[in-house]
Amino acid sequence: MPLISVRCIEGVFTAHQKKRIATELTEALVAIEGENLRPATVLIIEEIKSGDWAIGGRTLATADVRALAAGKSVA
Repeated sequence: MPLISVRCIEGVFTAHQKKRIATELTEALVAIEGENLRPATVLIIEEIKSGDWAIGGRTLATADVRALAAGKSVA
């Protein structure tokens, strides 16, 4: 059974965006593995608490990710 795991900082994606992530990633995997495995393909979106995600020793919050998505730099 294929398992797709997506981790992101809480509050970054809307419910609509998470549905789209689930749909489009499932479609990508089914395109590779075949339609017969669609019913067995599991996708989990796990949201990590804002501030509990770090890159290079620097923690990131929801606002930081939104700034990056808007093309702004974060200090």
